[in-house]
Amino acid sequence: MTDFLTALALVLVIESVFMALFPHRLRQVLDMLDQLPPEILRVGGLSAAAVGVVFVWFLRG
Repeated sequence: MTDFLTALALVLVIESVFMALFPHRLRQVLDMLDQLPPEILRVGGLSAAAVGVVFVWFLRG
């Protein structure tokens, strides 16, 4: 459970740094994402999750 909470905290840190350093670019990316159809967002999200699982598997395995 500690590893999970540490990973969550790291995600918050990384996202916050991007928001602080590149707020204008982040808004542009969010506007672009808003224009994509839900199917493409779903496939992209599932692909990113799969890549993350593979990384964790290699790092922890």
